[in-house]
Amino acid sequence: MHPNRSAGLRLAGACLLALCCSAAAAQSPVGKWKTIDDETGKQRSIVQIYEKNGKLYGKIIQLFREPNEEQDPVCNECDRDDPRYNQRVVGMEILTGLVKDSETFWEDGEILDPKNGTVYGCEIEVQSRDKLKVRGYIGFSLLGRTQYWYRVE
Repeated sequence: MHPNRSAGLRLAGACLLALCCSAAAAQSPVGKWKTIDDETGKQRSIVQIYEKNGKLYGKIIQLFREPNEEQDPVCNECDRDDPRYNQRVVGMEILTGLVKDSETFWEDGEILDPKNGTVYGCEIEVQSRDKLKVRGYIGFSLLGRTQYWYRVE
């Protein structure tokens, strides 16, 4: 085989590998996401999703509050036995223990709605590089709420 052709094949292979790796990384839910209230359509917070011990977790790093709302709220609606009870919402871990099922789908976790203190079962699915489907449910995943979160840089 001609040396230039061999080098060209190696370069093409390396490019293909790099493309595959970047496509997989683009599907990761790790990063910052803007949450949108499924009832009002308003932006509510920024959640930082991260991996810890092979599972996904997420904490609120910023809130978008109306002037008439408490600017630095605490989770006074959380269950008194929950360690997040009466803790500040900013910095609070609201997504816990999500397990990877496929390249774009994580399940078997929990999500806390600090507004009402309810903990739901949770699954997330990366819809695109910039869109995350977040489903909270009680009991079976058919009974619940779905939100779409949008990646922020």
